Amino acid sequence: MLGNNTVKNIIFDFGGVLIDIDFQLSIDAYIKLGSPDFDKFYCKATQSSLFDDLDTGRITPKQFCDRLKAMFPPEVTEQQIIDAWNAIIIGTPAHHIHLLEQLAKNYRIFLLSNTNLIHYYEYTAEIKRKYGYDGIEPLFEKAYLSFNIGMRKPNLEIFEYAIKDSGVVPSETIFIDDSIHNIEPARLAGLRPIHLKDGVDVTELFENGIIKQEYC
Repeated sequence: MLGNNTVKNIIFDFGGVLIDIDFQLSIDAYIKLGSPDFDKFYCKATQSSLFDDLDTGRITPKQFCDRLKAMFPPEVTEQQIIDAWNAIIIGTPAHHIHLLEQLAKNYRIFLLSNTNLIHYYEYTAEIKRKYGYDGIEPLFEKAYLSFNIGMRKPNLEIFEYAIKDSGVVPSETIFIDDSIHNIEPARLAGLRPIHLKDGVDVTELFENGIIKQEYC
């Protein structure tokens, strides 16, 4: 096993790693709006092509809302659709922001996230309001957001794209994600993946701004 002195770069997932989310909150909100089977349509493990299209920027937020509204009673508004979609976002804890500030002194750090423009606006506003940063991007050397680059995990191409664009050496690069589905493609791309399991806070992987030896 390689020692932690060989780690020069860290690539983070966002949702479930740095920002607290709960898929069930959005599911419950949509069920309350009048779609009782919404949990069959969308969950952490799988989702319909509509959500993939939003995540990769193939459709606009307006198109997303228009298509989703067909699942609900006619009185449901676009804003209610957006609010229910954003219910998934709990917030970004201060100690996660502090962790990134620490790590930036010791590593090149990047973000690689499946995300969409609706959620982006929501968490950007939250981070700016609470921490004074102009969104999440200033905390990283570069943020690879699926809706900007037209690719999403777990497809191998998004890992290869981030590696090539950043110029990192994969064997010197830790990748942290809470979804097990993204771990094997990251490994295939040559990265050193860590599956952040439920109940484990990402800060537990580090000590004094350095990744712990057991996670290398």
